[in-house]
Amino acid sequence: MNDYETYPLGDILLQSGQQLPQAFIAYKTYGTLNAAKNNVILYPTWFAGLHTDNEWLIGENKALDPNRYFIIVPNMLGNGLSSSPSNTPAPFDKSNFPLISMYDNVRVQHQLLTQKFGISKIKLVVGWSLGAMQVFQWGTSYPEMVERIAPFGGTARTRPLAQLVFQSMIAALQADSKWERGLYKQPPVDGLAAMGRVYAPWGFSQAYYLEKLYQSEGYDSLKSYVEEYWDQVFLSFDANDLITMLRTGISGDISDNPIDQYNFEQALRKISSPALVMPGTSDLFFTPEDSRYDIQHMPNAVFQPIESKWGHCFGIGANETDSLVIDNHLKRFLELGFQRD
Repeated sequence: MNDYETYPLGDILLQSGQQLPQAFIAYKTYGTLNAAKNNVILYPTWFAGLHTDNEWLIGENKALDPNRYFIIVPNMLGNGLSSSPSNTPAPFDKSNFPLISMYDNVRVQHQLLTQKFGISKIKLVVGWSLGAMQVFQWGTSYPEMVERIAPFGGTARTRPLAQLVFQSMIAALQADSKWERGLYKQPPVDGLAAMGRVYAPWGFSQAYYLEKLYQSEGYDSLKSYVEEYWDQVFLSFDANDLITMLRTGISGDISDNPIDQYNFEQALRKISSPALVMPGTSDLFFTPEDSRYDIQHMPNAVFQPIESKWGHCFGIGANETDSLVIDNHLKRFLELGFQRD
């Protein structure tokens, strides 16, 4: 049995102008929605992430405590559980699946919360990486609904270097002879492994590799780490699903919506709720410098960098030290508001 539920969205008109028929969103909830419906925390997933990958931050005595809060983890469109190339009937399946934007993801999440649960207020929207980009989108699209946001390891717009890396990951995958323009009959495993190799030097920092911090994960050499982890990490995913999520990341920009129309600073100024922005100090995808620019245009934001050698992956819950720091910041943010160390 699945450990998640699905909510039918009907035929939805995407930001691209394309229709996605009989769309649905997969989600999991933790805890109980109180009578006032004011104990809600929303925690979107990230690239190549499922709701289970978010569970490291959920638990008793943690910031996201299901004994206190009703936590909803919506799966990103394209991740294989929500509507995706791999589970959508023809003619919108495989490489014919339409472009999905951050705006699309947040709009259907809003539909889930309001129509399924009758929720009108969210205590906190929190997320990492592409999940963090969805957090920013929530802040600018529904400022009256969101009480506070806490994006970590993500920015309000994908900058050119990250766009290029995401494009390189796609190119590496599509170079596999089995790709067949996305209509493959067998998984393009060589391409999926190559995608992992492209991601590897960007997901972590120079210090992570120089100091051989991967040994704490049980790998005795860089060779074994790359071959046993990065060459395998994407093999459980459908290739078209991965590309769909990467394209969402490439186009990520909170000002790409019908109201702001690419006025990025205007979109940032609309995020009126308290915002705790937590970049990783060695993150190469979403740099502290980019986060600092974002908060300069947000009326009620604080910059709280996370000192880490784990690069972008400081936010995946694999390093206990980083995880505890993030959790502690979130606890104080929920209880007391802004607190700087």
